[in-house]
Amino acid sequence: MTFGDFFKELRLRSNMTLRHFCECNSFDPGNISKLERNILPAPHSEEKLNSYAKALGIKPGDDEYLTFFDLAKTSRISSNVQDLTDLELLNMLPVLFRTVDNKDITPDKLERIIELIKEEAKK
Repeated sequence: MTFGDFFKELRLRSNMTLRHFCECNSFDPGNISKLERNILPAPHSEEKLNSYAKALGIKPGDDEYLTFFDLAKTSRISSNVQDLTDLELLNMLPVLFRTVDNKDITPDKLERIIELIKEEAKK
């Protein structure tokens, strides 16, 4: 699932049209439409993401809140990666990022991880 898909799912759960959702929360309907259609990546601003989360009715600490922010991070990164179309791989990226965020990854360790990935890609 993409950030846009999840965003739209949460909005629809509240039984709001895109236009009504935007009017109630002072969001630009064009930008929200592009987010939901995965044309725009998730915003970088944590403040903006928090305002979206609040408008969508998800609360800090909830599983949906964590998923929302994981998918946002994946959206921003994958939008910069050309030809990344493997959905299984895309769905695994949030787990990778969360794991790296929760570990003390030194530059040497990161370089080893990159080398392992490169070796696997050659096979």
